[in-house]
Amino acid sequence: MLTDRLILLAPALLATGFMLLAFVLYAVRCALGRPPAVTALKHNEFFGPYVARYILWLIGPVERVLLGRVSANAITWASLLLCAGAGVAAATGSLATACWLYVLAGVLDLLDGRLARASGTQSPAGALFDSVADRWGELAVFAGFAWYLRATPWLLAVMLAVAGSMMVSYTRARGEGLGLALRGGVMQRAERIVLVSAGALVGAWFAAAADTSHHAATALGGALLATGAASTFTALGRWLEGYRALAAQEQAAATATVTVASDKAPIDKLGADKLGADKQAGREPAPVVAVAASPRRTTGAPSTPASPGVA
Repeated sequence: MLTDRLILLAPALLATGFMLLAFVLYAVRCALGRPPAVTALKHNEFFGPYVARYILWLIGPVERVLLGRVSANAITWASLLLCAGAGVAAATGSLATACWLYVLAGVLDLLDGRLARASGTQSPAGALFDSVADRWGELAVFAGFAWYLRATPWLLAVMLAVAGSMMVSYTRARGEGLGLALRGGVMQRAERIVLVSAGALVGAWFAAAADTSHHAATALGGALLATGAASTFTALGRWLEGYRALAAQEQAAATATVTVASDKAPIDKLGADKLGADKQAGREPAPVVAVAASPRRTTGAPSTPASPGVA
């Protein structure tokens, strides 16, 4: 039993040991004032710039090996297929396999965009393919977890995770369509992969022994519930942020319109007063004179008709 669990966790232990050793080396370089040079650094509220730089530095050798040899679209296809495999593994109860396939898919998802930028092959078509493939990949993984938890109340947690994850992505895409960059929040794709994969690994640990197997659904379901709740919170935050930004733009536009109208009001009022005074005095209102486009015209005399053919 213990041996089975150690074999189950062997990849996690090896990966964790390697990453800790690499992190120590990274921290020493930063402390000496020699931080690794990385390009296109992106981070979020959960993973700050320090950790984000470390992760990009860690996968840098893989990126350099793949650059010029494998296309970004091929990496996206591989990530999608790995997500599909993770979903199948989860549905059949192989939670550890689902965990590692999902983690590897997340690493490839991080690489495809960077390879496209580094190779100069970045394009709107590739961006669309990547975004849509990510959504299908997540749906495949969550579908596998839903099948695994179909006989338990934790199925509702899967549904919440799906809804929250899709709304995070949709809110960002809709905001970009309206000219807004809605990218904040504590639960984005990278965080979802980490949290769900950790839940699957803990669930696999419990499932490895008959006397604790009934806790597997609880471990996985709890991770999915946390993912769903945090994703929903992130989606609602982006929704509110986008609404406030658009409302502020509308208010600014309305204020500018009112300002222009108020600038014209005194002139219009003077004209109306002059017309009323003429009527009270029994005089005919002065005719409205059409003035030619030439700026040299300063008299009020009627202009001569334009010659035919002159606009």
